[in-house]
Amino acid sequence: MNLSYSDEQNMLREQVLKFCESDYTFDVREKIVESNYGHNPETWKQFAELGWLAVPFSEENGGFNFGPIELAVIFEEFGKALVAEPYLANVVMSGSVLESSSNELAKQTISKIIDGTTQVSVAFSEANNGYNFHGIETSVDDGKLNGVKTVVLNAGFANSFLVYARNGDKPVIYLVDAKAAGVSVNSFSTVDGQNCGDVTFENVEVGESLIISHDNDASLAINAMLDLANLCICAEAVGGMTASYLKTVQYTKEREQFGQPISNFQVLQHKMVDMFIEAEVSKSLLFKAMLQLDGKDDEASKTISGLKAQIGKSSRQVGQDAVQLHGGMGVSDEMSIGHYLKRFTVIDALFGNRNYHLNNFSNL
Repeated sequence: MNLSYSDEQNMLREQVLKFCESDYTFDVREKIVESNYGHNPETWKQFAELGWLAVPFSEENGGFNFGPIELAVIFEEFGKALVAEPYLANVVMSGSVLESSSNELAKQTISKIIDGTTQVSVAFSEANNGYNFHGIETSVDDGKLNGVKTVVLNAGFANSFLVYARNGDKPVIYLVDAKAAGVSVNSFSTVDGQNCGDVTFENVEVGESLIISHDNDASLAINAMLDLANLCICAEAVGGMTASYLKTVQYTKEREQFGQPISNFQVLQHKMVDMFIEAEVSKSLLFKAMLQLDGKDDEASKTISGLKAQIGKSSRQVGQDAVQLHGGMGVSDEMSIGHYLKRFTVIDALFGNRNYHLNNFSNL
């Protein structure tokens, strides 16, 4: 097992790191999150120009043919900088579903995602089914789509939705225009400031020309999307834990009490060592998961569930300890440290929380 990044992967990491340090500082990020968009259209154009929107797509579809490892590299750096751009919704989730299809509509949509001219969100979860993403009630009858999808990432700014529905007793994924008659979006912000929404489809006309995937292929596409999405947000959490730990160490060296830096107190040193250990354990599992997913290992889904469960535990501990060691400053919006904890909280809830994935790991 090779645990070293290739030269190409290291170059990608350095490119993302430099961008985040120069163009996506915490102050810039906060202005973006507080804006009406929740992300910056100009930053999205930069992502397209840098080629990041093309990373996971095949060369046939105009991409770079990179895989889970390169995406994990990107998301680890995104996690350090608390990047709020809708890369997960568009490139990872929608990209994964579209890339699994061979029809012309999917190829055309991928091309628009790569050049940054369209945004697509996957509408797959429903309120009554918890984390059972295949227990779908949204259905198509006589060419009319009806149902409600919940917690759709970037729903407020998506130009179209990949809707996981049932036509009769068969699963189907349709590409539906966000402005189509009968589509309505209730948009809201999550605790970490990112955009989500509940999307209602009421007698929306859908035909065979809008089908991206169907039958077993549709279910497999959703499963593959969830594995990749979980891997990416776990990489993001690893980056966030690393940043939280380093920022906390630096803060305790600068903060003085009783005539000395509080980093001199052994009990705080022990707590920071525990933070470091949790981050490193998570990173080790991340490496295993991304290598297995990249190698199409049969155990990849199980390992990703184990990783997600570990991330749920570790990120909460690291985030809470970081806030505690910063004192009252840790919960202020003006400091980044509390925002990491907010993001960790959302990451744990996305695509199955710690308890769900512990159970999933034991059953796979």
